[in-house]
Amino acid sequence: MHRDPVGRTTWTGGFGHEGIGWTLAPGETLRTPVFAGLYSDGGFGAASRAWHTYLRAHVLPSPDRDRPVLYNSWEATGFGIDHPGQLHLARLAARLGAELFVVDDGWFGARTSDRAGLGDWTPRPSAFPDGLRPLADEVHRLGMDFGLWVEPEMVNRDSDLYRAHPEWVVHTPTRDATELRNQLMLNFARPEVEAWALRTLDGLVRDHAVDWLKWDANRVVTEAGWPGHPDPDRLWIDHTRAVYRVMDRLRADHPGLRIEACAGGGGRVDLGILARTDQAWTSDNTDPVDRIGIQHGFSQLFPAQAMAAWVTDSPNVTTGRATPLRFRFHVAMAGALGLGGDLTHWSEEELDEAAVLVARYKEIRPLVQQGRQHRLSGPGGVTGMHYASEDGAEHAVLAWRPTTRFGHPPTALALPALDPAARYLDLEDGTAHSGAVLARRGIDLALPEGDYASRLIRLRRMA
Repeated sequence: MHRDPVGRTTWTGGFGHEGIGWTLAPGETLRTPVFAGLYSDGGFGAASRAWHTYLRAHVLPSPDRDRPVLYNSWEATGFGIDHPGQLHLARLAARLGAELFVVDDGWFGARTSDRAGLGDWTPRPSAFPDGLRPLADEVHRLGMDFGLWVEPEMVNRDSDLYRAHPEWVVHTPTRDATELRNQLMLNFARPEVEAWALRTLDGLVRDHAVDWLKWDANRVVTEAGWPGHPDPDRLWIDHTRAVYRVMDRLRADHPGLRIEACAGGGGRVDLGILARTDQAWTSDNTDPVDRIGIQHGFSQLFPAQAMAAWVTDSPNVTTGRATPLRFRFHVAMAGALGLGGDLTHWSEEELDEAAVLVARYKEIRPLVQQGRQHRLSGPGGVTGMHYASEDGAEHAVLAWRPTTRFGHPPTALALPALDPAARYLDLEDGTAHSGAVLARRGIDLALPEGDYASRLIRLRRMA
């Protein structure tokens, strides 16, 4: 949607790419995707909550199912991955209360860097001499589900798959194929590529007792062509629909399987993908201060249960910013909580505090992932998220103040989603509050002194 300088509001949307068409033979049909839009006279908040309701009712798979607290090994190990190291991390993750352990990039083929191995989806013998099944079995014994990172739409030139089938990559005959992140894109529109992907991923899930796939896609499309095809523009739609079919078939054949969408961060978060995945990786930037803004924007359209949000190390690997563990948790609690730091370097005190905070998240998870969401903004740089149960009886508020400002002492944060005629019990300290006061004047946050202050508040409507 766009409003021009003279006040005219226009919108565009739908299926396809400008300047690209599809040729239909006599009798052939082309079915376009659903185009979804809505109108609200209640402002951004009402429109946002209406989108959340629509996605839960018509798009997200298993919307009533809790998204698990996951641990992902990437920031701890990078490509330096092996069985003993993953097992050690899994035991620490289980200690913290994680419900899912995800082995990220580096477990397969010749994958010791991003220059090789994509396409060869078998465990790397030097890292996992007995394969992945012993690790998966131990993760399950620890009480967690087992997950794997995959990037099935991409391939490295340095891979057995590319050497066997260079013709499978997306390319234009008159131009050299551009590598991005040292990888090329496979043409899933080719039936043999789709069949290979389904066969490979089905075997991976079945043989290694995989409960979760993190499906990544780390490059944009360049030199989009399909040599020898009479209608090469069909690549755009046929590739996407083949990806959908593979995901649909995997979920149908493995009813317990969940899939997380990832595309170099949140580069592919659309309703077509979200209809086949349980949540989306929001951004590779896990700095909690930056994440407040990122998550605010994501939540305009998508509910919290679809938003993967990690607690990672301090200083942050992206920005170098140092922040308290509590602040990092409180920011990540606003979505589907995940853990991504190098737990082997966390102190005993940090591990104990993290376990308490994971347990706290599980207490509010039904509200965060299923509740009605309200974005909050208060004086002094304080922002927050307010989650209310459908009947308005239970409430959780996460509030953050990244920086203090001289002459701006902390003030109350208004909670307009509360019923002014009701009274509410603060479940943290046992005090009772007037709904009218909290909705208009606000609640005293009692934030800790200094920067990177945060608080979790739980309220219950009193009889």
